[in-house]
Amino acid sequence: MTGLHKAQDSGVWPPGRTSSEALTRGRATAVLDAHMRFTGWSREAQELFGRPPDDVLGRFADSVLADAETGVGVSAAGGSGMAGSLGVRRVRRGDGRLVSVALSLTPLAHGEGGAGWMLVAMDTELVHQEAVGRSMLAGLDRESPVLLTVYDTDARMRWINAAVEKQFGVALHDVVGRFVKDLLPEGAVLGQDGRPAPSIEEIVEQVARTGAPLVDLRYRNPDDLHHERVWSASYFRLQDEEAQPIGVCEASLDITERYVTRQRLALLSRASAIGTTLDIQRTAAELAELVVPEFADAVAVDIFEPILSGQEPPRGDTRSPLRRMAQRPYSAVTDDTAGDSLDSVRLRCLAEKAPVADPDMGALALPLKARGSVMGVATFARSGSTGVFEHEEVLLAEELVSRTGVCVDNARRYTREHATALMLQRDLLPRSLPEPTGVEVAHRYLPAVGPAGVGGDWYDVIPLSGARVGLVVGDVVGHGMGAAATMGRLRTTVAALAELDLAPDELLARLDDRVARTYTPPSAAAEPEDQAVGVTCLYAIYDPVSRHCVMARAGHLPPVLVTPDGHAELVDLPAGPPLGLGGLPFESADIELPEGAMLALFTDGLVQSRERDVDAGVRSLCATLSGLRHARLEETGDTVLGTLLPTAPEDDAALLLLRVHALAENLVATWDIAPDAGEVARARSLVCDQLVTWGVDEAASFVVELVVSELVTNAIRYGGAPVSLRLIREREHGLIVEVSDGGHTSPHLRRAAMEDEGGRGLFLVAQLTQRWGTRYTRTGKTIWTEVSPTPVQL
Repeated sequence: MTGLHKAQDSGVWPPGRTSSEALTRGRATAVLDAHMRFTGWSREAQELFGRPPDDVLGRFADSVLADAETGVGVSAAGGSGMAGSLGVRRVRRGDGRLVSVALSLTPLAHGEGGAGWMLVAMDTELVHQEAVGRSMLAGLDRESPVLLTVYDTDARMRWINAAVEKQFGVALHDVVGRFVKDLLPEGAVLGQDGRPAPSIEEIVEQVARTGAPLVDLRYRNPDDLHHERVWSASYFRLQDEEAQPIGVCEASLDITERYVTRQRLALLSRASAIGTTLDIQRTAAELAELVVPEFADAVAVDIFEPILSGQEPPRGDTRSPLRRMAQRPYSAVTDDTAGDSLDSVRLRCLAEKAPVADPDMGALALPLKARGSVMGVATFARSGSTGVFEHEEVLLAEELVSRTGVCVDNARRYTREHATALMLQRDLLPRSLPEPTGVEVAHRYLPAVGPAGVGGDWYDVIPLSGARVGLVVGDVVGHGMGAAATMGRLRTTVAALAELDLAPDELLARLDDRVARTYTPPSAAAEPEDQAVGVTCLYAIYDPVSRHCVMARAGHLPPVLVTPDGHAELVDLPAGPPLGLGGLPFESADIELPEGAMLALFTDGLVQSRERDVDAGVRSLCATLSGLRHARLEETGDTVLGTLLPTAPEDDAALLLLRVHALAENLVATWDIAPDAGEVARARSLVCDQLVTWGVDEAASFVVELVVSELVTNAIRYGGAPVSLRLIREREHGLIVEVSDGGHTSPHLRRAAMEDEGGRGLFLVAQLTQRWGTRYTRTGKTIWTEVSPTPVQL
């Protein structure tokens, strides 16, 4: 038998329910004979009265225990045959001090010495403590709101107080010897920090074995079909006088309301996890993940289809088709009939634009609203064991759905702006690139994904005079429609400046001035800062005749040059400041490109990300291009994107690939012209012979001869030495005529009056050619014209 059973057999179990006064621990006892003389003196009496047995035994009780103040002894009670309490007396100890004690006499059975008495003395403080203890035990048993349960060491219940009886509707005799799992089969201890929860039996056995108390464990049990109750329970070990475990006491308190309130507040706190992305489907899924299973057993989020493409919510029309964006786990709690009922709840919710609850189905539907418009519906469902949605829970669900509605609307507006910006950007970027003489071209562009939105990267290929080609790549700071519009503005400006045949460093300088003039500091401006400030740009000009490429950059990464033998590295190009910042001039570099070399112009979105710095990205780009030196450019572009950007990029990325070729020497003819009017006839003759060699028809030859005569005459007359003539045959048999001289004055096109003897030559040139213009060099200027193989008919 365990210690708990021994205590129960002794008549002191359960606490507060015994009438026995046999508790003797801490009390002093003595034995008196019939004449009220001491015949026995306990150790406790010796300690209480400060008198050894030799000083007491054989003496009358009145001489030892008389009241020091009144002189009343104990013989009167004994002599009169009375027994019981003698009241409180102040007795002088052996050391002379007074001690307040409560005395009582109990008659002993008659023996050989006649009748005798048992004298019991107790310190009055101990008497008070014992009275308080009995009162406390009785209060814990009958009046305490705390639920108290005592378990044996084998986890069987041995005693419960009245609070337990009232809470669970059981009596003491119903639970003695039973396990909690038998009495409350659906109850369970709540786990903490994701760890599995032990059973009550395991907890009791652990506390009984280790002696370490467990505090504030949460226990949950269904109260009825619609509610649950939660208790906070603490456990501590009970020990006997020899410190041996005899059981475990459980003290628990109903904290259902506090627990539910705290759970709701925690749920609201975690609601910040809704709307972490600007993706409608992900936002709906975040709501579902939040509420299941803590708030509901299942949830479904349905959104009107127009919302998904960024359109405005339907006004007053709830018949617009819905699309299920999140569901968690719905089929587990609904059958076909329940599904129809839930559909009716959803339809009522959309029609009334207000929460609709169905207690019979345990369903709650709430409209997803933002800015007064309904964008969809969220439906929560519970099984019978977890119950219906009460008023406070409906308010909580409204708060969660309201936050979700705002996030869905933000995602919708982002979707619309992203689509608009992407469409604008695609319209502003070149749909197709020209195919100039001497270069193969391929391009790739990937817009950014995620909340950053579409960026402002751009690229362009611009045919220039003299069979040259301009190459541009740039990166606008920021994202969205503003960045796309800024990109379009800058691309147009660069194309216009390129038509002036400006050198790369001069073009960037003029572009920088343009940006700086349109920029207004945000502190003084009513409008936001111009996004063109801080834009990076790279501009290069490739000449297939000389195989030279001149380039300059404004804060942009230099291009990668891949030689025919596979060596790939960044071009050593002087750095310039981004546009609009000013401070440093732009410098250009002139490099000669080998035949068949590949040039890669790109933006930083191709080589830089959160997981990879620029240097590592450039090394990866160089290694990839080196292995693709003989591949077609289209295949190269796809491989580069697949290698460097295997997933959707966080920033938009642009790539412009070129493979350069030199113009065949037999397609270019150059002559030096002496500054003499007689050289005009020789120039016409040289050109005619070259056109015959190329097989140009007579009509085109006549136009070229006329253009050469006019341009050479003007160069000799107005330009000055040195004068040169160059003839280039382009693809599709186009012809380029260039006359260079040492002057810096550009001719002006004008109409000659009827009486004027001159002034019609340049007008005729403009009428007979496709295009003409002037470009300046460090030593002078060049007048160029492009003649169609089919000349213009006057």
